Amino acid sequence: MISFDSKSTQKIGFLLAPNFALMSYASAVEPLRAANLLAGVDLYDIVPLSGGGEPVESSSGLVVGCGPLETVGASCHTIFVCAGGDPKDWAAMNELHGTLRRLARQGVRIGGISSGAYVLAAAGLLGTSDFTIHWEHATVLKEAFPHLTPRQARYVIDGDRVTCAGGVAPLDLMHAMISDRMGSHFARRVSDWYLHTAVAEPGAPQRGSAAERFGTHHPALLTVLEKMEATIEQPVNRAAMAKLAGISSRHLDRLFNEHLMSGFLETYRRIRLDHARRLLEQSPLSIAEIAYATGFSSAGHFSRAFRALTGKSPGGFRADALHDR
Repeated sequence: MISFDSKSTQKIGFLLAPNFALMSYASAVEPLRAANLLAGVDLYDIVPLSGGGEPVESSSGLVVGCGPLETVGASCHTIFVCAGGDPKDWAAMNELHGTLRRLARQGVRIGGISSGAYVLAAAGLLGTSDFTIHWEHATVLKEAFPHLTPRQARYVIDGDRVTCAGGVAPLDLMHAMISDRMGSHFARRVSDWYLHTAVAEPGAPQRGSAAERFGTHHPALLTVLEKMEATIEQPVNRAAMAKLAGISSRHLDRLFNEHLMSGFLETYRRIRLDHARRLLEQSPLSIAEIAYATGFSSAGHFSRAFRALTGKSPGGFRADALHDR
């Protein structure tokens, strides 16, 4: 691993995928820029990178000039792969996998921001490392790489692998990295610069609580809803769920109707079909594979349920999603 003292300049590279998430990128870059301003010296050299040094356009249309990963990468202390939410953009990074592996062997710390961890997984760079990814892409990653299990954390630092869920979570990650190098007092000055007063712990949740998502605070109902989200591939029957919550099946049905205005089976099916929607949008899995991954007994059963909820067949939904990209 390349080492630097606190007075030297660390070169931090950001390998930008096509249509990378601009908010995630800005949340990572700006704290480093502020650290330079507050310190009065260049603590960090921020370098956008791409294959061949071609400019890269963000998801919002902003074009960023880049240096070539192939020649600049070896001089970086850390390189973060920044990606957005379209699988075809992740695949566009395939030709850079070999370069990333070479840089990792040379001691460059490799990280991923937002869906960047998917690119790291595809490049074989995660191995046994602890890591995270944006919650919306976790399902697709687990389907593509069953041996990998991302943590539902805002960021994870595990040796030479640093991963972050994206959005505004890079603000928290950069606070930790600046604090580790320059001390907590200086890192707090950087965070205060951006009114980032509530710095989250690495393991803080990426999403709002189940109570916020479902609009209920009933403890038994929340227990069941969280179990539903965790058992999409192999749904648990009503009796077992009621036992888990410590109530009767009849009481459980009453809770769903009173608090969610929806029945047990209807709610469970909607959770599974929302999961299927993400797989249709982001994964290369076939309709039949998605059906089984979301707990349906056949592709036909899945298609009927999906059409009833969305008004479209799974194939039609996928085609529309691809057309809109």
